[in-house]
Amino acid sequence: MPILTVGDKFPDFDLIAVKPGDLVMVDAYKQEDYFTRVSSQDRRPGIWTVVFFWPKNFSFVCPTEITAFSEHYQEFRVHNCQVIGVTTDNEYSTFAWRRMHPDLRAVPFPLASDLTHDFVRECGVLNSGGVCDRATFILDPDWNIQHVSVAASNVGRSVMEIIRQVEALQTGAMCFADWRAGQYHINPLEELREIAV
Repeated sequence: MPILTVGDKFPDFDLIAVKPGDLVMVDAYKQEDYFTRVSSQDRRPGIWTVVFFWPKNFSFVCPTEITAFSEHYQEFRVHNCQVIGVTTDNEYSTFAWRRMHPDLRAVPFPLASDLTHDFVRECGVLNSGGVCDRATFILDPDWNIQHVSVAASNVGRSVMEIIRQVEALQTGAMCFADWRAGQYHINPLEELREIAV
C-alpha cells in the first residue's frame, strides 16, 4: 500500500502500549499494569497529534529519537499536541527495552505495538524488511495528515523540525522556509504589490 500523504485521513487504530512515565513508579501487581491501550477513539477536540514510527527496539538510532521526543515533550504539550510512538516489535520487548535503557525509563508518552503490522501497512510504512519505516505524521485535530516524512533507517529525524512544523501548521498562515515562531508570515497581497512596483 502506498504511504499516506498530506490531506489523507489518518486511519483508526487500537493498539496496546507501554504506559508513559517512569516505569519504576508504576504501582504494578501484575504485568498488565505496565500496559495500556492507545486508540484513535481517544482523541480530544482541539488536540494535534504526532505519530512516529521506529523500526526496532534494542537498536542504536531509535533510542536517540525517543529520547529527543521525551526531552521536548513539554514543548509539544504547550502546542496542544500529543505524541504517540509505534513499532512493529511487541509490547514486552518495548517494556524490557525501556526498563534497561537509562534514557528510556521515563518516556512521557505511550509507545505502542503493532504486532500484526495491520496499522503500519495501512499507513503505508511497512518496508520490505518486515518492519516499519522511520516515519512521522503530524495530524490536525480532525485527524487529517498535515505533514509526513520518512527517513532512512540509519538517519534519525529532527524533533526540533517536527516542533517547528507543528508551530507553523497551527498558524494556518503561509510560512517561509525555516520560519520560526514569532516571525512574520507571508502576505500574498503584499508580495504581489511589491512585484507590481
